[in-house]
Amino acid sequence: MTISKFYSNQISLLQKQVYYQQIMALPKQQKWLVLSAIFIVAQLILFGLLGLFFGKIVVIGLIASILAGLATGVGALPVLYVKKISSNLFSSLLGGAAGVMLAATAFSLIIPGMEFGDAIWAGKGLWLVTIGMLMGVMFLHYMDKKLPHLHFDTLPESKFDSMQKLSLFILAITIHNFPEGMAVGVSFGTGDLNNGLVLAIAIALQNIPEGLAVALPLVALGYDKWRAVGIATLTGLVEPIGGLLGITMVTVFTPVLPIAMGFAAGAMLFVISEEIIPEVHAQERSRQATFTLIAGFILMMLLDNLLT
Repeated sequence: MTISKFYSNQISLLQKQVYYQQIMALPKQQKWLVLSAIFIVAQLILFGLLGLFFGKIVVIGLIASILAGLATGVGALPVLYVKKISSNLFSSLLGGAAGVMLAATAFSLIIPGMEFGDAIWAGKGLWLVTIGMLMGVMFLHYMDKKLPHLHFDTLPESKFDSMQKLSLFILAITIHNFPEGMAVGVSFGTGDLNNGLVLAIAIALQNIPEGLAVALPLVALGYDKWRAVGIATLTGLVEPIGGLLGITMVTVFTPVLPIAMGFAAGAMLFVISEEIIPEVHAQERSRQATFTLIAGFILMMLLDNLLT
């Protein structure tokens, strides 16, 4: 089943609900007030329960992962004004994202993971993080084998010729966002708010070109621009699920923390090496993208050291 069919089926099921029909029948202003109230109450209940059972750190971590996920929607906003961007600009954005992720992986996951590993299991931090990294790499390798997909290099010219191909690409983006959200959650699970904040910023910056990557071909295939932005935003909202899993897991089971940080680092390195860097140079060598990669790395290195 393609993403578009799944989306249509879920909408159809929702529209059959009596309560939904009653809300939709309300005057426009009243309808949006009711929907807003339902959303706010749902969030208060969710965050209240999380804070009650797991503490403030879990709530902060979940909010951070939500905001990082919403960055995909921010990245998609340019499609409201343009239908395509130059290959050079897109490669530069991807290069910057790769640099940000590389620095975040090293300074916010691998190094702290080894330190926590040594604190929990004296002298074993290096090996615990290594085991976690291999697990993260194999997880994404397995998912890529089961769900083959298209890559970023098709995007600047919007070469997707069918919704089915584009659905595979969107699914791949969504799957890759899960370990990124988990990385944010695990980082907050260490109890170090500054480190968690730095990683959340890194993931948010990396999500911006991903959002654009999803929205551009949707518009090229005839989708409504706002709907394209909405779908791009939804691909990032799997991150709070990963974030919640990561933060609650390491909060409840502290000994798995260095392995979890290694898992997130390995998964992110897989995405950088398999998806982002090759596509930066897919059509021709891009010196500009190399510079933005280095700039992204330096930016995150500075943030990591200045905010911690």
